[in-house]
This record gives sequence, C-alpha cells and structure tokens, in this order.
Amino acid sequence: MRKNAPSSHAAAPRPSPADYALLAEFRFALRRFIAFSEDAAHAIGLAPQQHQALLAIKGAAGRDGLFVGEIAERLLIKPHSAAELAGRLVRMGLVARMADPQDGRKVRLVLTPHAEKLLEDLSAAHLEELRAIKPLLTRLLARFDGDGS
Repeated sequence: MRKNAPSSHAAAPRPSPADYALLAEFRFALRRFIAFSEDAAHAIGLAPQQHQALLAIKGAAGRDGLFVGEIAERLLIKPHSAAELAGRLVRMGLVARMADPQDGRKVRLVLTPHAEKLLEDLSAAHLEELRAIKPLLTRLLARFDGDGS
C-alpha cells in the first residue's frame, strides 16, 4: 500500500464516468467490509486496530510473532503508535513479549492462548462475510479489466 498521493502520468487516459462509478462501487464494497470488521471487533471488546495487530501477528507466515516495527509497517502506523498498541495488548493479556531467539536484544510480540481463541472466532466470521461478498467483489474486479459490465 502506498501512503503517497498518486503521481501524474502524461500517458494515462482520463477516467470515464463509468470508471468513476466503478471506483465508487468498489470503495463502497470495501468500506462495507471494513464496517463489518470494525463492528465484529467491537462486539468482542477489541478496537479495530487491536484486531488488525492480532491478525498481523498471527498471519506472519512461518514466524512466531512480529517486532513492533513490523506491526507498524503492516498497520501503516508510526512505530511509537505501534509500541503503545503493543503495550495495551500486553496489558489486556492478548500479547506476550518474547526474546527473539536469534538476537536476545530484540523482542517479538506473540499471541496468548486467549488472543488465539478470540482471533479464531473473529476470523471465522470474517471469512464467512468474505464468502458472502465474493460474487460482488469478483464482478467489480472483473470490470477493472473490462471483462464485466
């Protein structure tokens, strides 16, 4: 994901009215999913950013935990904000700090069993919601290639 504003490309064609409509529909579909996600997190007592951090830690392929800087990168937040978030998660009993086996000076954040259970339930609900909106997303994405109408 890029944080910067899009650069101008002289050769890029101007968006058509259909392009604007497609972009608006796509953003609306994404926003509805995000609203679902935020509501689901709140329903189990988590802030959306806390849920995102837990998911980032669990989703770190082949790794046991993440460093604070990696959480900042994955959540697109400043490192000091990620450190504060990590502290809250530790105080909530959702994350534990663990010395990195390769470099004992570094600390990884790992999920506690309680967080694992919360995340499992929350992720199951998210996967169900994604399956429900998959036809809409598929149709919208196909229209970006000019394959749909």
